Amino acid sequence: MDNTWALLSSAMRGQDTPKGLTPGTVRRVARFARPYWRGLAVFLVLTVVSAVIAVTTPLLAGKVVDAIVARHGAGIVILLAIVVAVLAVADAGFGLVERWLSARIGEGLILDLRRAVFEHVQRMPVAFFTRTRTGALVSRLNNDVIGAQRTFTATLSGLVTNVIQLVLSLAVMMTLSWQVTALALVLLPVFVLPARRMGRRMASLQRESAQLNAGMTTQMTERFSAPGATLVKLFGRPKLEADEFGARAGRVRDIGVRTAMLTRWFMTSLTLVSALAQALVYGLGGYLAIRGQLEPGTVVALALLLTRLYTPLTALANVRVDVMTALVSFERVFEVLDLKPMITEKPDARAVPDGGVSVEFSDVRFSYPAAEKFSLASLEDVSTLDGRGGDEVLHGISFRAEPGQMVALVGSSGAGKSTIASLLPRLYDADSGAVRLSDVDVRDLSFESIRSAVGVVTQDGHLFHDTIRANLEYARPGAGEDEIWDALERSRLAELVRSLPDGLDTLVGERGYRLSGGERQRLTIARLLLAQSRVIVLDEATAHLDSESEAAVGEALTHALAGRTALVIAHRLSTVRAADQILVIEAGRVVEHGTHEELLAAGGRYAELYHTQFAEEPAAA
Repeated sequence: MDNTWALLSSAMRGQDTPKGLTPGTVRRVARFARPYWRGLAVFLVLTVVSAVIAVTTPLLAGKVVDAIVARHGAGIVILLAIVVAVLAVADAGFGLVERWLSARIGEGLILDLRRAVFEHVQRMPVAFFTRTRTGALVSRLNNDVIGAQRTFTATLSGLVTNVIQLVLSLAVMMTLSWQVTALALVLLPVFVLPARRMGRRMASLQRESAQLNAGMTTQMTERFSAPGATLVKLFGRPKLEADEFGARAGRVRDIGVRTAMLTRWFMTSLTLVSALAQALVYGLGGYLAIRGQLEPGTVVALALLLTRLYTPLTALANVRVDVMTALVSFERVFEVLDLKPMITEKPDARAVPDGGVSVEFSDVRFSYPAAEKFSLASLEDVSTLDGRGGDEVLHGISFRAEPGQMVALVGSSGAGKSTIASLLPRLYDADSGAVRLSDVDVRDLSFESIRSAVGVVTQDGHLFHDTIRANLEYARPGAGEDEIWDALERSRLAELVRSLPDGLDTLVGERGYRLSGGERQRLTIARLLLAQSRVIVLDEATAHLDSESEAAVGEALTHALAGRTALVIAHRLSTVRAADQILVIEAGRVVEHGTHEELLAAGGRYAELYHTQFAEEPAAA
């Protein structure tokens, strides 16, 4: 039965043969397999031994029959039976060892590939994640990695086993009777050709089923998330959604029924052709035995060897498909590993100097990179990558914040404020000019040093589906209980957390949606306070808070920012009045800079924004 399913699986992949592999793929596969070469060698030796035993057993069965017919005595029959039993036990033992080695090599390879991909993806720029479909990336870590592992466990062992069995079986059968062997091979095309045709039909159905399942998964993922479910309830049409999902599910059901019937036809035809071939062997072999040209045991051995001949021949007919299909999974994994991280750490990277940290932007120019530099069309689910990019969005940005000073960035939406802030923690690198921390270019600093020195709260602070404690400790692992509660107190969240049944061990839900918008934002601010960063970037950090919470958190932030350098992005100009320097950003340029009073007195763009905003607020009230 296992062989039957193996043949069916092989035939189903008949239409999915890759057109070709990238040069060097096999060498890279060999490099990944190098740590396991001893285990692979033992695995292949055991595979060969198992194949020899599989061919030897029918010959011994034939000898038993001959001994019985010739009445050589019970001793010989018992001895042969014992040898058959010993070989069976040995084969079972070898099979267990083979399975252990296969699992160890395969799972080890999966671990190595997954770690390599995961670590590599973490080094990719933020732009990579803004374009890539998360599901496609996860598929590379799961489906393609497992497909690559199959190269060493199923495909390699199957290839070796089938070749050895085929050669030995054919050689032995030709030795026993070339006439019977030739007749048995006559029926081979009757089985192989229909099997490949059925494989094409099965492959087509499987591809359609995979696409339908992917569509259902996408629909469920989007509709079952908290924001997606809210959108459906507000604007969606539940009946149409259910009908669309039901249509896909119904087609998957129909494909399942058809696949089951085709599978049954395949297995029935395999059984039938094998039975017909055995009938021919028994017929011609029996005829030759009656005439004294063959021994009765030889006829039995030929009939048993027939199964060792048909199975390998059919499997090897698709060997190129099997090998190439397995290798293409490696290629898809290598495709991700070959994406070069745009932001790298120098071998001699330094740490941010101790003490207060100054922030300086010196004639910084920046363009968002084109997709071809960091993305893959297959991960974006497009035929070709978007060719746009390269247009300069920051034009000669220069300013300096001394240790402990606050610099505020204000201006219209899309002016480049968040882009400026993203250059400080090296989410991107400037095209020209320099971004410096304590007079050291951030490109000369280590990633770990930048992360410990710079803390960021974004407009939509992200939380993991984990406990409140785990989300806070993510910024500072090993933080003490008192430090955690102190951060919650200063972010005006301690009273809420104490009121929860599980306290700090309360799960916040996916993206923190079990909390209100203001509570989520205050939790991200508590995380920032716990990190004790020396430079703080606030990108609309109080945008989701009501007036009372904003005032409370603003008071806490004022205390937290004392003695620390801060870069604050705000639309509410009332929150940046106390800034040591305010920069007005428009179209990627600093059009005005100064204190609140100086900019109001200048009567420029800042004064226009200020008067417009404060004219609207009383009207709104």
